[in-house]
Amino acid sequence: MFQMTSSLSKTELAELKRAKALLENPSLAARLSATLGSPLERGMSMLPARFQSTVQKASEAAMMKALDVAVKSIGVENRRKAGVSQDRVHKLAAATSGAVGGAFGLLALSVELPISTTIMLRSVADIAKSEGENIQHIETRLACLTVFAMGGRTASDDAAESGYFAARLAMSGAVSEATKFLAEKGMSKAGAPALVRLTSLIASRFGIVVSEKAAAQAIPILGAASGALINTLFIEHFQNMARGHFIVRRLEKIHGEEPVRIAYLSA
Repeated sequence: MFQMTSSLSKTELAELKRAKALLENPSLAARLSATLGSPLERGMSMLPARFQSTVQKASEAAMMKALDVAVKSIGVENRRKAGVSQDRVHKLAAATSGAVGGAFGLLALSVELPISTTIMLRSVADIAKSEGENIQHIETRLACLTVFAMGGRTASDDAAESGYFAARLAMSGAVSEATKFLAEKGMSKAGAPALVRLTSLIASRFGIVVSEKAAAQAIPILGAASGALINTLFIEHFQNMARGHFIVRRLEKIHGEEPVRIAYLSA
């Protein structure tokens, strides 16, 4: 194992340890419960019976919107020179949209979620650029999109892998197909099977975290103010996923995927 990890410097190993801390802990549910002082089970009990169906539809719609933004406008809107990402600016924007959602409750989920997801996607792209990624590349844009599949582990994930690498493995085939399709045909056929499969896979994982967010919003404590707070934690969760993800990708480009994976698992 030493031979596999020795190519990474002490600084790089420290970065990888930071990435693992961001990617594996803590869950959004734990942070929401700690911040709001109320377990999410209480919020879950207040949700309507058809709640999961509503969340899944809202998540899929948000992912389709995010895919459209990722392919058509991220490269145009994110031409700022690479450097420190503007995390606070995006948090403020997400908090504003969350305040609207908090004021109107679950009825606003289908309207508010695509807005907050688009804001988060731009923040993820900003973080990717700060870690040296080229946002003009379609592969990088899809890597930004797959950040939304992280932090929501499913029952089908390989228990032997970390949550992060399990999510990447689950997404790999769909990402490859979508990358190839978009490189050849662009977004001319948004309903193409390759794109539908990718967005559905991401939405199924994203929906787990959205459920946690919605359960927190169902707890009647502060109305619009709680919506702003919840959305701030929501975007911060995915900013952490993005930072960790693009640190790992940067190191993989230098040392290769397998040495970095082994070093990550032993960090």
